[in-house]
Parts: sequence; C-alpha cells; structure tokens
Amino acid sequence: MSIAPDIHFKGSAEIERDGENRVLFQDLDLIIRANEITCLLGASGVGKSTILRLIAGLDTGAHFTGDITASDQQEISSRIAYMAQGGELFPWLSVVDNVMLGAKLRGEKTDQTRALHVLDKVGLSAHIDKKPSKLSGGEQQRVSLARTLMEDRPIVLLDEPFSALDAKTRSEMQELAGDLLSNHTVLLVTHDPFEAARLGHSIQVMTPQGLEQVEAPITAPVRADDDEDTLACQGRLYRLLRGDAQ
Repeated sequence: MSIAPDIHFKGSAEIERDGENRVLFQDLDLIIRANEITCLLGASGVGKSTILRLIAGLDTGAHFTGDITASDQQEISSRIAYMAQGGELFPWLSVVDNVMLGAKLRGEKTDQTRALHVLDKVGLSAHIDKKPSKLSGGEQQRVSLARTLMEDRPIVLLDEPFSALDAKTRSEMQELAGDLLSNHTVLLVTHDPFEAARLGHSIQVMTPQGLEQVEAPITAPVRADDDEDTLACQGRLYRLLRGDAQ
C-alpha cells in the first residue's frame, strides 16, 4: 500500500429535485487527514454520502463545482477503497470469493493467500467457504471490512458501515476498524454521535449552512465506551444535531 495522503475537498453541489435545482451544499471546505479517521455527521439529505461518492469518483446525480485534491498531488480515485452501507455482499459467493471480488471484477489475478490472511485478521478463518446467508450480521460486516482491507488502498471511505448492527457487534466492529485502518486516510459518514466520539480524530457536523468542527476527546481512538470525555463529546454532538444551544 502506498503512503496515505491528506485529501482536500472544496466546492459546491446542486441536485435537481421536482424539476428544480436545489443547493445541496455550498462552499464546503473539508480536509481529511492522513493516518486519521475523520467522522462526518449530519441530517439525512444534507449531502454526506454525496461527498463520499464524489471523492470516490462515483455517480451522484449532483452537479459539483470545485476541487478534490491529494496532498501528494497524485490521482485519487484509483487509491480508494469504499465500504457502502450494508456491505453489499454477493449472496451466491463464498466468504473468500466475496473478499477477492474486487480483483475479479477488474480482471486481475486473485490472491487467495492474502485473502485468507485478511480473513484471519477479522476473525473469520473458520467461515471462508460459507455463503453470506450462513453468517450473522456482525460476521457479514466483517466480510465487508475484509474486502475493503483486501483492496489495500491508502484512502478508505465508509458510509454508515455499522448502522444495522446491534450495540455489542457495533462496538466490536468499531474497535476492529479503528485498529486495522490506523495507517489510512479514512472518512467515516455516520449518524451515530457515539461512534464519532469513539473513533474520530476529527469530527465534523454538516448542516445546510456548512461544516462545524466539534472538538474530539483528547484521548486517542478507539476510546472506551465509558470514557468521560467521549460521553461528553457525544452530548455535544447530540445538542448540535438537534439544534440546541451549545
């Protein structure tokens, strides 16, 4: 894997709805630091997932004007691994084949030895030949994370990756992601203030007026569930998302 760069996202986007152009966001200025997890929160429809897809070079249905650049001045889209909400596993493929899917779709030679190593890192060595339907929700999310790691890209985009999980499994997946993605440039879109407070080196709340940075806890991620600074940060995020006075 190449060295992770900083990513600078700056620009505006409009989207057509009901026959009219609507500003999705305007003059947004977001820096995603290398070797850190940047958490992005905000109400549904404010444009969080659009930002992820724009960085990834995917279709958004929006008209974007601006620049998305890396600190090393190199091209971005080919250096990205993208983990969508829900994981999107192929039900007819085994666990190991799902993990190697990216290479297969690109017509590249698959590396089963490495795939097995990645699956071992996420604790799924005993399930490599199973289909997704035979796995629990948490195990399926581990497969999705393994597939993301298998891409071996320095930039990782996560779109609400753990939102469908129960509290225990979500906590375990947060810890696993925080450990395995520590040397990447990570943008995590989440609706969960506690997840942002646990994982974020930088925490940004997106509103129709723009971005508001919220001070992250002083301790390093992944933070303990009962850490006082983490709980206080969670409270600040809830108040900001509700529009309460700070």
